[in-house]
Amino acid sequence: MQDAKQRLSELLRRAAAEGPQFVTKHGEEVAVVLDIADYRRLAGGGEAVDFKLVLSGEQHHPEYGEALADVLEEIAAERAEDLPRDVVEVSG
Repeated sequence: MQDAKQRLSELLRRAAAEGPQFVTKHGEEVAVVLDIADYRRLAGGGEAVDFKLVLSGEQHHPEYGEALADVLEEIAAERAEDLPRDVVEVSG
């Protein structure tokens, strides 16, 4: 039983680190073990993404992750340097 637990732990670790892991029985693929994030992406379910929270950095986007965070930080940094413009009244 201990050997089975160790093998399962290794299988789960590899699925998270390396991607889907195929399980064979007598040389034939019978199952696949996926990381939960991969499963949710493929199933189209999972946590709903609130765009406002992603933009504010309060919620992680499951598909774009850190790349999105980096782009948003760059946009915010550029915007912070742009001061508001004076409002000019135009009478017509």
